[in-house]
Amino acid sequence: MPAVTVDNVLALPRLPEIDRVAQSGRRVYSVTTAPTGFEGEGFPVRRAFAGVDKRALDPFIHMDQMGEVEYAPGEPKGTPWHPHRGFETVTYIIDGEFVHADSHGGGGVISNGDTQWMTAGSGLLHIETPPEHLVVSGGLFHGFQLWVNLPARQKWNAPRYQDIRAGQVGLLSSADGGALLRVIAGDVAGHAGPGSTYTPISLVHATITPGASVTVPWRADFNALVYVMAGAGTVGEERRPITMGQLAVLGAGETITVAANATQESRNPAMDVLILGGLPIREPVVQYGPFVMNTKEEIIQAFEDYQAGKLGVIPADHATAHGTDVGKAATVQPE
Repeated sequence: MPAVTVDNVLALPRLPEIDRVAQSGRRVYSVTTAPTGFEGEGFPVRRAFAGVDKRALDPFIHMDQMGEVEYAPGEPKGTPWHPHRGFETVTYIIDGEFVHADSHGGGGVISNGDTQWMTAGSGLLHIETPPEHLVVSGGLFHGFQLWVNLPARQKWNAPRYQDIRAGQVGLLSSADGGALLRVIAGDVAGHAGPGSTYTPISLVHATITPGASVTVPWRADFNALVYVMAGAGTVGEERRPITMGQLAVLGAGETITVAANATQESRNPAMDVLILGGLPIREPVVQYGPFVMNTKEEIIQAFEDYQAGKLGVIPADHATAHGTDVGKAATVQPE
């Protein structure tokens, strides 16, 4: 699990020592196990938020762990052209490569440790595919896609695209050097990530060595989620057991604690987690497929605008990608 690593974690800025009396630690509200499924043209995913109360997730809507899968030659898959409106997609690639293109001009190749941050806003079309050389060779693929809601006043903002390279993420270590933290967005103890967000959130990828723990200061007005992408350990003040493919929703407090078991599986030498949270929007959410709006009427309008071509046109140089003709869109299915 390469993402971003360093030769000497002790040379990085460190999280402050936590005053356990002055700062309250968050306890676990629930732990759920992500069911598996398939997305796009058939790549395997774990539905990280399945079965979780949407009020506990706010401002997040959806998160998939894509892979981890070792493709044989000819097997890598992506998604066809499809529309979005009303939210942002954050795609973080840990292993492998993904190519993004959209009808608003955004796009590029993201690979180990890179993130693409696409604000769909008022609406666009986009596609995500493995590059041709990876389709030919096969190889390891592993990543995440997170959907971040937008408040009503910003759902109609113009689309935008952020290409965040692995080397841009904020790097810091736990107080004792037992954990490496990559800050992709938001602020952790005064260390900011490069992602520019409309909705205030923090997104961190932490690697915790066997037997180590990390306590992360967390905004009291943010919710808090911990998803285990590899390894096993505990989470929260009560040290609730948690393992790969599980999501912990935490309650109120000012810090989040995650600890790795002293013994890990040989294929996962450390515990890797996503720590994320944000300021709840607390507005009605109506989602159908690729549209996340506030009312049923807005969802109907999104479909009508999509069918009328108002969400964009597939660029000419992508006209035959996945058999899709210019001006014609793929069938929209609910998530």
